[in-house]
Amino acid sequence: MRPVLTRDEMRAADAAALATVSHETLVTRAGTAVAQAALRMLGGAYGRRVVVVAGKGSNGADGRVAGGVLARRGALVRVLDADADADAGTGAGAGTGAGAGAGAGSLPPCDLVIDGAYGTGFRGRYDAPRVPAGTPVLAIDVPSGVDSDSGAAPGDAVSANATVTFAALKPGLLQDEGPVRSGTVAVADIGVGFAPPKAMLLEDADVAAVLPSRPRHVNKWTHAVGVAAGSAGMEGAAVLCTRGAMAAGAGMIRLGPPGDPAGAWPTEAVRMHLPAQGWSGAFLEGAAKCKAVVIGPGLGTSGAVAEEIRAVIAGAPVPVVIDADALTALGDAGAARTLLDKRSAPSILTPHDGEYERIAGSAPGPDRLVAARWLAAATGAVVLLKGPLTAVAAPDSSAVPDVLLAGAGVPSLATAGSGDVLSGIIGAFCARGVPAHEAAALAAHVHGRAASLGPAQGLVAGDLPGLLARLLTVLAVPDAGAELVEVVGVRDVAGRGHSAGVDRG
Repeated sequence: MRPVLTRDEMRAADAAALATVSHETLVTRAGTAVAQAALRMLGGAYGRRVVVVAGKGSNGADGRVAGGVLARRGALVRVLDADADADAGTGAGAGTGAGAGAGAGSLPPCDLVIDGAYGTGFRGRYDAPRVPAGTPVLAIDVPSGVDSDSGAAPGDAVSANATVTFAALKPGLLQDEGPVRSGTVAVADIGVGFAPPKAMLLEDADVAAVLPSRPRHVNKWTHAVGVAAGSAGMEGAAVLCTRGAMAAGAGMIRLGPPGDPAGAWPTEAVRMHLPAQGWSGAFLEGAAKCKAVVIGPGLGTSGAVAEEIRAVIAGAPVPVVIDADALTALGDAGAARTLLDKRSAPSILTPHDGEYERIAGSAPGPDRLVAARWLAAATGAVVLLKGPLTAVAAPDSSAVPDVLLAGAGVPSLATAGSGDVLSGIIGAFCARGVPAHEAAALAAHVHGRAASLGPAQGLVAGDLPGLLARLLTVLAVPDAGAELVEVVGVRDVAGRGHSAGVDRG
């Protein structure tokens, strides 16, 4: 897992570092790291024209150091004042002297722009100077104008091709406009240590580290999952959830679609023949040997159905994944808390933005970490807030980390039924013994990674279980990630993308 530091955590880390090392030393290290990235982007320094937009703070100082390093390597460097008017300052000559402006005007022709106007402490609106067409931009720490926590960019913020950030990732690089405006992000180690962070971003290596292997004595009931899903006309939701759980390692699925509707059910699932009304008791009895329960996909939202859903949630003695129509059955946050407090086992809520708003009373807003934390604290459940960045918050805010992030997905996941597959994966991981918080986050990560291995156009939810099974075949083995190319047949095995379009509907 990769650490992700908020503005306040980074400020505390910097303050601790300054107790043992000078500010000048940190600036020199940071500026040198930026210069090295610039050299890679330029393919060399001699004769290249570089414009550094430098503010008054540490980011500006980093930019000036980077400019000095590049000038000594033969680059023609101009350092422009971020707070002055760019058009008024274009008469400054080449070199590293300050005094020219880079306000809201146009920057002079160059081969690279280094953005050091504002850093992680910036709040508010920033209208970046216009960059000459086709000129690449390298941002320092975060693109100027992008909020380092939320990723919001209310003005015309910098759009960078690459960003060098220091010590750790920042939430604003991963959510809202941050991923679009930051380009390729590299983390530079400049000798700033930090306390264990409250947020971590999952990577492929975490699959082998977190997901237990199957023991030799395993049987089909060892990792059994009960699925209460599907109704007449919505059988597909139950099928997709079931297939997701099977691909994620559930050895037995006890599938209970109320009313026993006809459908092309997976032959591997053992179906319960539940009545259309008053089915909660029969479902709980049929799922008595299961290690986790998933409830909600395709069940419907009538009052009678909601009553049965609540009875299952209250009565299940194992982790319960509460998805789709089961989220509606919870009511608002207060009602959800009253119900979930009756449970002794963990509860996992999986809302998209619309479901979040129905429970919380307001939309989540751009900062997914803050939103997920609020709902987890309000309901006492693990909350997986779906979106371009999926944030999974623990109900205990004192946990370290209390938020796990999944950002490995692709926009093609915004397709009907992908969330049903995800809920099945979470249920299977819980049944395999992964703690609820980690199970939900790991499921979101592999869900996104599986989608990235499928077609960029035309991916459907039914593709995901097969892609997932092949992905887990490789990633569940320590140090086997390089084999992903051969097994799955794709080039990129690193999961480099920031955006995870997990079930937007």
